[in-house]
Amino acid sequence: MTGPELLVLWDIDNTLISARGFGGLMYREAFRTAFGRELTGPVDLGGRTEVDIIEETLRLHDIDHTEEAAQLLSDALASSFETRRAELPGHGEVLPGALEALQHFAGDPRVHQGVLTANLRSVALIKLEEFGLAHLVDWDVSAFGDEHADRAELVTFARERAQHIRPFAHDEVVLIGDTPHDVYAATKAGVRLVAVATGRSSRQDLHQAGAQIVIDDLSDLELLASSVWGA
Repeated sequence: MTGPELLVLWDIDNTLISARGFGGLMYREAFRTAFGRELTGPVDLGGRTEVDIIEETLRLHDIDHTEEAAQLLSDALASSFETRRAELPGHGEVLPGALEALQHFAGDPRVHQGVLTANLRSVALIKLEEFGLAHLVDWDVSAFGDEHADRAELVTFARERAQHIRPFAHDEVVLIGDTPHDVYAATKAGVRLVAVATGRSSRQDLHQAGAQIVIDDLSDLELLASSVWGA
């Protein structure tokens, strides 16, 4: 191995895959299972951690935010995804260039890539398994939305988990994501960011949130690689 090493942390939804509302559908089913009534209003899943979403959902439905209530909804959500996982590919797709990008970095011994996602760990695994991407990331250097409400804290968890490889300095960690929440996490954690305008946030939205590097999508592997390496 020659040259520098990087820890590359991928967002999942609308960065690697699009599930076109499947998450919201599962949330409604899970809420019904957990509490025996319908979820009211829209479910804003865009880049927020599961801990954060669950807390708000309980509050908006006048349910005390106890550990037991939060766990009940979390377990129901995981169960809904597991039960209906085979339906997931029919609702979405792997986004252009995502498979090739993951394969490229997985084949580079200087790069250690995981996910940094708002999803529950079990849901993240289901999503990438069903779209054929799970084997390309290191789940032992990843961080998940059921671990902390603050997405920036997930960066710290991932860096700590990567210690068995070696300590990664802040400028050796790169987040790749599509929302201002990803921009916030990278900025607060002091790591690098490559933003992709593949979700609901436009290039302008991402720049205004503070992203310095914004690309349209993952289809230009050369551009992505140069952005990740800071070339």
